Amino acid sequence: MKNTYELAHVGINNEDAAAAAELSRLLCFMFNLEGRSGEKSEFAGSAFECVRSQYLGTHGHVGMATDDLGSAVDELAEKGFTFRDETAAYREDGRLKNIYLDGEFGGFAIHVMQK
Repeated sequence: MKNTYELAHVGINNEDAAAAAELSRLLCFMFNLEGRSGEKSEFAGSAFECVRSQYLGTHGHVGMATDDLGSAVDELAEKGFTFRDETAAYREDGRLKNIYLDGEFGGFAIHVMQK
């Protein structure tokens, strides 16, 4: 099965919470987006995740959403990609919510997520 993906967001690493908040405010102003605070990040709309620390990826990460995450993980594994199991997040019902691939791609980490 060939899964389909769409860009969910771009995650941008920051030095600290203040830098993440400042960048989020700037992106909201620039593109007329609504800001919100998350558990580990400040968001500018749904397009930008301003991470409050230096997390995975030299430059940050790219979030890719898909309709069937389990199938997508299987397909990516069949193509030879591996995953960082310690990054897996699960829903209350035990289904996988998101997970990062091993490595960097153009200086970015990539995580796949359930729509």
